Amino acid sequence: MGKYDRNNISVPLGSRKRGRGRRLGPVEKPKNLRKTLLRLWKYFGSERKLLVIILISVIIDSLVGLIGPYLIGKAIDAMSESYGKVNFHMLWVIIMLLLLTYVVDAILTFFQGWIMSGVAQRIIMGLRKNLFGKLQNLPLSFFDMNTHGEIMSRLTNDVENVSSTISQSTVQLMSGVITVLGSFVMMLILSPFLTVVTLITVPMVFLLTKSIAKKTNPLFKNQQIELGKLNGHIEETISGFQVVKAFNHGEKSVEEFNKINYSLCEVGLKAQVWSGFLMPIMNVINNIGFAAVAGVGGILALKNIITVGIIASFLSYSRQFARPLNDIASIFNTLQSAAAGAERVFEVLDEKEELEDISHAKVFDHVKGQVTFENVSFCYRKDVKILKNISFDINPGTKVALVGPTGAGKTTIVNLVTRFYDVSDGKILIDGEDIRNYKRDSLRKCFGIVLQDTYLFAGTILENIRYGKLDADFTEIKQAVKFANAEAFIERLPQKYNTLIHEGGNNLSQGERQLIAISRAILSNPAILVLDEATSNVDTLTELKIEDAMNKLMRGRTSFIIAHRLSTIKNSDVIMVIDNGEIVEKGSHRDLIKKKSMYYNMYHNQFYRKEPL
Repeated sequence: MGKYDRNNISVPLGSRKRGRGRRLGPVEKPKNLRKTLLRLWKYFGSERKLLVIILISVIIDSLVGLIGPYLIGKAIDAMSESYGKVNFHMLWVIIMLLLLTYVVDAILTFFQGWIMSGVAQRIIMGLRKNLFGKLQNLPLSFFDMNTHGEIMSRLTNDVENVSSTISQSTVQLMSGVITVLGSFVMMLILSPFLTVVTLITVPMVFLLTKSIAKKTNPLFKNQQIELGKLNGHIEETISGFQVVKAFNHGEKSVEEFNKINYSLCEVGLKAQVWSGFLMPIMNVINNIGFAAVAGVGGILALKNIITVGIIASFLSYSRQFARPLNDIASIFNTLQSAAAGAERVFEVLDEKEELEDISHAKVFDHVKGQVTFENVSFCYRKDVKILKNISFDINPGTKVALVGPTGAGKTTIVNLVTRFYDVSDGKILIDGEDIRNYKRDSLRKCFGIVLQDTYLFAGTILENIRYGKLDADFTEIKQAVKFANAEAFIERLPQKYNTLIHEGGNNLSQGERQLIAISRAILSNPAILVLDEATSNVDTLTELKIEDAMNKLMRGRTSFIIAHRLSTIKNSDVIMVIDNGEIVEKGSHRDLIKKKSMYYNMYHNQFYRKEPL
């Protein structure tokens, strides 16, 4: 699709058939954690200096946190050695130092969170920017093969998952590692024997975490799958609410919802119950270790090997040692989830883009509108040919109609001439020059496209029409609207041109949306037009207005009209009948009727009475 260009009003054809391909399912774990993290690390770029500052801050904060238990132990020893005479001066000094450590800890914690939030947001902004920019350069086949919801999930949910992990877990991981190492060193200094007693519980913690993770990982994965089903059912029901009501399927829809909702509740309950076991059992293990240290420490104190103050300090350090281990285990799971999300984003970033324009690509200037196909073949997949050796030559200003059964290849022809896809064999020329020799954005500015399912953006009528030419003034827009026969209905609206349109234009009728789309096409002043079933979903009166507007728009322009309603293309200069990827008939309406072949049969199948030919 080339770079995103708001001046390009061309909408990829076949969009209403998109999103029926493979579904990219949920990823439980990243395929390559190390590779993904290294690639994510590149996005830190200039933020790495701030990470060094944060690391220094975390080290200072962790060291400050290690001073507290030591001071408490010293205070207890000072009192126990004073034999009833408390050294208030020493206690006051210790209390002031403790207060200072807590204040410094609070300030540093706030500083780390503030800086890290900014780092995370800037990194994710860059990742999101790259991803959205990549989507603009991907070929139409990517959007044909992936559902819109899946693409949106990668752009929002997966990116946000990475963002929250970076902002919340990075500092926690740094702090946890430093605290574990610092606490371990302090415990060794205070009592190597008690350190060995404390370490007995570490394998128990890891075994417990691993065993519960084996149970919860598949349960949480199933929970996400069931949640996806529920969201899909809700979206489908809301989107097709009129159909649900029309066929009186409300109760059936509720029954299906309840069934999925029950499954989600059941699997979610199991997941939460199993994951809920972790912390209580972890606390039991930690308390067992705490009791063991207290008991052994008491015995050593009675034998005057260590002091009561050392036991108090050691107990605090053992708490500080155990808690980060639990946090690190939790962070690792979060990190895996974030890495899986980043991997899904990188999968999109690694998709093959549209072929780059050649180095000496030209810019279209004064397009006449001659379109030539020379032995063009095309396949979406290597084993299935959609078009087979198509050749034709259309003179400038010719009105060409493409007719034939669904799936014959009509839309593919215009997708190729606009270079939404590139030909598999042969070549396409405009004004005698291969379209691959032109820049894509320059080529697509030559086209104006009006689809059966017109898409309007959320905004005002004025903004939607101006989408065809962003620098157009209001006079030009009014002229385009008048030319498109859209002036009457716009002037009747309370806010006129400033009337807000809902996303997709659902607060307007189909005919009104088409008239706005034609106004947009007129404003862009294209050399070549593509009209894809532009009047098939409107009433007779609106159809006449649209046809009149299109006839004025097509005057003097090369036009491709895709139509099933043959009455709308009787006056075309050339009618090409496409069947099974080939042009089986070509000529004017009168000529093709005289042949009494495929077009003749199609025409008379639509009209039961004989009409003047």
